[in-house]
Amino acid sequence: MASLANHRGRPGAVRKHARKGSTKGSGGHNRRRLEGRGPTPKAEDRTYHPAHKRKLEREAAERRAAGPKLRASLRQPEGFELVCGRNAVYEAVRSGIPYERVFMVAAMSNDERVAEVARAAMADGTPLVEVSRGELDKMTDGQVHQGIAIEVPPHRYVRLEDIVVGDRPGLIVALDSVTDPHNLGAIMRSAAAFRADGVLITERRSASVNATVWKVSAGAAARLPVARETNFVRSLKELQKLGYFVVGLAGDADVDLGAADLADVPLVIVTGSEGAGLSRLVRETCDVVVSIPIDSAMESLNASVATAIVLYHVDRERAAARA
Repeated sequence: MASLANHRGRPGAVRKHARKGSTKGSGGHNRRRLEGRGPTPKAEDRTYHPAHKRKLEREAAERRAAGPKLRASLRQPEGFELVCGRNAVYEAVRSGIPYERVFMVAAMSNDERVAEVARAAMADGTPLVEVSRGELDKMTDGQVHQGIAIEVPPHRYVRLEDIVVGDRPGLIVALDSVTDPHNLGAIMRSAAAFRADGVLITERRSASVNATVWKVSAGAAARLPVARETNFVRSLKELQKLGYFVVGLAGDADVDLGAADLADVPLVIVTGSEGAGLSRLVRETCDVVVSIPIDSAMESLNASVATAIVLYHVDRERAAARA
């Protein structure tokens, strides 16, 4: 047996290195490598992916469609609105509507109606503002403007007593929660055509006189006063105390329009809302509720159509009484 003293002579027994001490760490790089890179980005957010190119093209198209921001000088003050379109603007200006500015596309100056509006504005000292078609598109929210628009201030409503007359049988159209401005404009047009003294609406749950009403009324909004009251039923009762006979319109009424004597008394014609018709309290306040005979296949008439028919009927009856 070899002596232990001779172990240094054995190559396998020789310690080649010193005892292992502390070693330098990776600084956390290996740990971060193990944690991964998080959720995979969307295809359109990866710059090398074809979807990213399509995203950039789409955003560029949206910016082009939006166009430049509207000039501050073209913005409407709070409460002001635009009436646009050649016929609507022409009729409104001719009827005496108050307006602050005229916006027009230069290419439309050869149109006779546009030219007449421009002449009227210059005669009154109203500013004429030349705009591009794109600017007018943005100002009118894409409505059909035909190259011209006028800026109108908030409508000036009158008091109830301002639409009451005392020298003849008066005629007032009262609207019980008519919310469609197209209906309000059409009713005002019919009321002016058949010599009504004014229109009564409510402050809440009712269309107000806005740009749509100006346009649909074809100038009647400038000639026909509109009273706006908070309490509709109370207003009707006040008119009754002044001698007015209040006539409500309802498709299910038992009294035929032709059977009602409406020729020689002051009248209030009450039209209900587009869907529900006359409210319960309003119906109870009316002196009489009448219906318009129509074909049984039709359930009802549009609010503005029904009002126009009654106004025509009253006008014919009064004309016959004067003859």
